[in-house]
Amino acid sequence: MALSETIKAGPAAGKLDHIPGHMGLPIFGNTFEFIKDPFAFHQWQRERYGPIYKVSIFGGQTVVLRGADALEYVLMDRDKNFGSREGWRLLQQLFPNGLMLRDFDDHRSHRRIMQVAFKPKPMQDYMLRLNEGIASNLTAWAPSQRFEFYPAIKNLTLELGASVFLGLEMGDEAAQLNQAFVDEVAASIAVIRKPWPGTKMRRGVKARAFLLEYFRDMIPARRDGDGDDMFSQFCQAKSEDGAFFSDDEIVDHLNFLLMAAHDTTTSALTTMIWALARYPEWQDAVRGEVMALGTEQLDYDAMDRLELTERVFKEALRFRPPVPFLPRFARRPFEFGGYEIPGETSISVSPGLVAMSETIWTDPTRFDPDRFSDNRAEDRRHRFGWSPFGGGAHKCIGMHFAIMQVRAFVHQFVQHYRVALPEGYQPRWQTIPIPKPKDGLPVILSKL
Repeated sequence: MALSETIKAGPAAGKLDHIPGHMGLPIFGNTFEFIKDPFAFHQWQRERYGPIYKVSIFGGQTVVLRGADALEYVLMDRDKNFGSREGWRLLQQLFPNGLMLRDFDDHRSHRRIMQVAFKPKPMQDYMLRLNEGIASNLTAWAPSQRFEFYPAIKNLTLELGASVFLGLEMGDEAAQLNQAFVDEVAASIAVIRKPWPGTKMRRGVKARAFLLEYFRDMIPARRDGDGDDMFSQFCQAKSEDGAFFSDDEIVDHLNFLLMAAHDTTTSALTTMIWALARYPEWQDAVRGEVMALGTEQLDYDAMDRLELTERVFKEALRFRPPVPFLPRFARRPFEFGGYEIPGETSISVSPGLVAMSETIWTDPTRFDPDRFSDNRAEDRRHRFGWSPFGGGAHKCIGMHFAIMQVRAFVHQFVQHYRVALPEGYQPRWQTIPIPKPKDGLPVILSKL
């Protein structure tokens, strides 16, 4: 079988001829340029072709729509034209029935059932688990002149996810579970899309099979129990007509949600700690605000009092959003920006590129949490100027949980540790599929 057969065909030849852009190499298109530096790649395309252009990435032709107006138009999707499932075609072998890959009425019905796990009472219970898990893990972090923060926080968020989502304490299987999620995410941007032996896709497909079987074995006990973890709530939640999720639906939702919560929160916290290390004046300000609360652990009802901490976190998400690009699939033709876009076309919009737009943000390459203060409020200049959690029907269902987890961690972390960067340190980040430091983010960790 030719390598070209491993890549899903794009739109019919010629139907995007009127859209500016260059499709790159045969078979591989612009894939390698995009992987090397996605933001630089799109900046070059924007300068050459304008705010609307076509690219060929991972074997599919895509029309890129740049800007906050494009984000709003596509994500709000008032005409129900932009499908998420076909848009996220790179995930279909790995997370085929996760919430993000469901559309319209099907998506709405599943989301409605899952919302029960994110109501105030469960969230208060999750906060107790988060605080306990963070306290337990932080005591094991030893001061060091070279503490690799990324793997440490990745292990911690997996522990927290296992506790909150699964009601488990991680034991010997923690490393295997962590590796399984790593393999799934890595497979999402594999150039070879067939699960051939030795390929990233093969490892990702095997990881999915392992995780689904791991979750499936626990379902009977969760259906019969009265646990307050998210897994138990999914097993017991009912639709409006009284139907439960099937076993297959439960494991698919868990596989996707645990991966998404685990990896995106890890990325966001890594960026925030890098920022606190890079800008010690902000670290001192956050620590002062936390100390003023006078509590060792963050109380659920006190979260909104961390206003300055919230601004720093928002700026970290603007600076390096965990999901910088959002794909969709146009089922029918539409017009945008003076171009007629044909139906059955892949579309891409980008919260990450909008977050660096000079038309919305003052000096966007500068880390400046005060841009979120009430007197500046740069994030209110456009409804979709700051949208790291997406928007519309597919806005991240776990947004408030993720924010709560970050606040709980930072609240405890800054009370016990000071963090700094080694002299002359220059970060090197992998941008896709989820941003992470290539070197693990080595920091100087010291006890207060």
